[in-house]
Amino acid sequence: MPTPESNTPRHDAIFGNLGTAMVTPFTSAGEVDYDQAAALATKLVDEGCDNLVVTGTTGETSTLTDEENVGMFRTVVEAVGDRAKIIAGSTTNDTAHSIQLSQAAAKVGVHGLLVTAPYYNKPSQAGVQAHVETLASCTDLPVMVYDIPGRTGISISTETLIRLAEHPNVVALKDAKADYQATTRVLANTDLDVYSGDDGLTLPLMAAGAQGVISVTAHVATARYRRLVDALLAGDLATARALHFELDPIQRAVMSHIQGAVAAKTVLKWQGVLSNAIVRLPLVEPTEEETAPIRADLAEAGIKL
Repeated sequence: MPTPESNTPRHDAIFGNLGTAMVTPFTSAGEVDYDQAAALATKLVDEGCDNLVVTGTTGETSTLTDEENVGMFRTVVEAVGDRAKIIAGSTTNDTAHSIQLSQAAAKVGVHGLLVTAPYYNKPSQAGVQAHVETLASCTDLPVMVYDIPGRTGISISTETLIRLAEHPNVVALKDAKADYQATTRVLANTDLDVYSGDDGLTLPLMAAGAQGVISVTAHVATARYRRLVDALLAGDLATARALHFELDPIQRAVMSHIQGAVAAKTVLKWQGVLSNAIVRLPLVEPTEEETAPIRADLAEAGIKL
């Protein structure tokens, strides 16, 4: 059973405290741009990230080939793997396929696996548990379970998460369920390192004992998120609260108007970090009408483009 001390956010958490769910850059021809990926990873770590999720949802994993996924894992490990934990978005709704991709990720040196509930299939909770445990057993890597019902169509129940926490390789949870009471029960009944998967819930979740956040918005405001996380690690609630409000319009810009990967790539292009904002179908680049509120939110935050 966790103790109050074990639920205190720690600087030595296995995956660190601040992560970005990286976009996957593409060339003008629509191919994966590994050079831009390496440069982006380096920038994010230079500005304060201590973990990166590679080819997760925001990395458009569902439209990448296995070769492209593994190429992204290798690229980011080689670029920053000595300075940050690299977590591979190596799982799909096909358990057997996910085993193959996870084992390939392990071979190129990633530090952990991100495992979602199977999307589209809608298995029972017993099926979810068997899927996660099978993947957690297919390598020696630590596993971060990702609960994001808005993407997968199903939640991972609190009871299932408590049972999964008994697996020796299941060490963390990325929580994007937006159910504070459910997350509180996980924190109270497991030793999992919990990470906010909702950018705007970083403060309340860390106040309850979460270790940090894995953010999409951190693409465009990495240093501010680093200050927020560090303030919470230090117990400086006043500073954390001020940063929480400071980050709110940036979070709205990236997460409220259009799909997150599309928004993040668009803002990174405006900032000159990426050369383009190309995404793969079925995602499309935004219209001027769609980008207008994004620009307005960023202007509110004092970000000039």
